[in-house]
Amino acid sequence: MMLALRRACIFRALVFMAFLPPPQCAQDPAMVHYIYQRFQVLEQGLQKCTQATRAYIQDFQEFSKNISTMLGRCHTYTSEYKSAVHNLALRVERAQREIDYLEYLREADLCVESEDKMLAEKLVQEAEEEERIRTLLNASCDNMLIGIKSLKIVKKTMDTDGSWMKDAVSDSPKVYVFIGSRNNTVWEFANIRAFMEDSTKPAPRKLILTHSWQGTGQVIYKGFLFFHSQGTLNEIIKYNLQKRIVEDRMLLFGGAGRALAYQHSPSTYIDLAVDEHGLWAIHSGPGIHGHLVLTKIEPDTLGVEHSWDTPCRSQDAEASFLLCGVLYVVYSSGGQGAHRITCVYDPLGTIIEENLPNLFFPRRPRSHSMIHYNPRDKQLYAWNDGNQIIYKLQTKRKQPLQ
Repeated sequence: MMLALRRACIFRALVFMAFLPPPQCAQDPAMVHYIYQRFQVLEQGLQKCTQATRAYIQDFQEFSKNISTMLGRCHTYTSEYKSAVHNLALRVERAQREIDYLEYLREADLCVESEDKMLAEKLVQEAEEEERIRTLLNASCDNMLIGIKSLKIVKKTMDTDGSWMKDAVSDSPKVYVFIGSRNNTVWEFANIRAFMEDSTKPAPRKLILTHSWQGTGQVIYKGFLFFHSQGTLNEIIKYNLQKRIVEDRMLLFGGAGRALAYQHSPSTYIDLAVDEHGLWAIHSGPGIHGHLVLTKIEPDTLGVEHSWDTPCRSQDAEASFLLCGVLYVVYSSGGQGAHRITCVYDPLGTIIEENLPNLFFPRRPRSHSMIHYNPRDKQLYAWNDGNQIIYKLQTKRKQPLQ
């Protein structure tokens, strides 16, 4: 900056000299005096300029010193601020970790409480369900099957498949015969003697139904015929035999009607049954040769009261029946081999299959087309290779529920 001021002063002197008079006028005293005065003014200006320049330099140096001091302080403050911010960030991070841990503990406690609550609710529901089943199956019946005492062939017909029965609860002696696995004709006999002897009067009454049945799983309960409607997957019809009209109908879900209920009964997809507890339905669950599904049906409204997936398989099965709320499934090889009960399912768990004796049926040439229990007669009605058979049963009391 000082060098620039000096250059400016020299430039002004040179400009001033450019306006000097020529040499011939240099001897004029007035002119000399004038020039001398102008040089004095110029020197004074140069002195003032030098003093101002020094003052500016001194001020600038002081300003630079102050700036340097301030920059040093700023650097110090910046370092302190950085350190404080870093420490604050560490504290915030530590606090966040502690908050996350506390939140984890709170959520864990909530999960434990939720799981405990769900488990408690499940236990309560299971207890309520068990109590409901006990109430549902709480009839004056505590018998269990321990053997087949005898066989009586009531009659022999030419029809391989069919079913025959009496009303499961009525005192009526009438016998109903269903010939074949698909038909709409029911033969009503006055009593079992009239059924055994064709010549006995009165002659059987021919009942033509408005709908055909399918399979051999029909039952008669309180004057109503219940059967699987032909041409439908899972429709159950309640038919009033006296009025000869359809009283009601229902759809049985749970995979009913998609597969045969029993491997050795090639026409029965839904098997209906009656015991001391009322009306039941048995069918195969999903899958090939799946497990049997047991369903309790309210006969008045055709509502499903409860359903159970049983461990009994449909493979190699030929028929089943219920006695005092327990399902007994009959298996065979399909030929002249033994017909035996190898799967028993008790919804209440009072019967343990391992504690049961071997339950064999008398040897027959073919598989049974149907086996139904009559709770009033306490015996089995069966159809085997055109023979209408009655099996006498041997029972004993169940073990009481704990």
